[in-house]
Amino acid sequence: MKRILVVHGPNLNLLGEREPGMYGTETLESINASLQKEGEDLGLELQIFQSNHEGVLIDAIQDARLWAAALIINPGGLTHTSVALRDAITAAGLPAIEVHLSNIFAREEFRRRSITADACRGLIAGFGAEGYLMALRSLSKNLIEDE
Repeated sequence: MKRILVVHGPNLNLLGEREPGMYGTETLESINASLQKEGEDLGLELQIFQSNHEGVLIDAIQDARLWAAALIINPGGLTHTSVALRDAITAAGLPAIEVHLSNIFAREEFRRRSITADACRGLIAGFGAEGYLMALRSLSKNLIEDE
């Protein structure tokens, strides 16, 4: 069974409460439950992780290189600022997809640049919680094709 690490960055623990007009009303727990169900349906094992701390996120990604087949990451605000997180994604050597609930390219100027995206196979933005499922389906298809 292929294993995938799903990483949620800073402030995503507040989904459902924080700026629902921007991020929707779905909670992180609900998103994770949907991911787990879809993962089971696809024959994938997911480990899902959230932290508000950059170094803890980096440690999780570095550890994943030893056991995971792929990575889905929503770096939150670190998308625009963290070279260290980008370097961890690159160093892990895992196929990765970056996910954003909102369309970062239609937001404030400072949010329109992702430092982490070029370390990933792709970026999905603006589809709300469905973006995570899109990423999971894409990785499932690509992982199977890579075998």
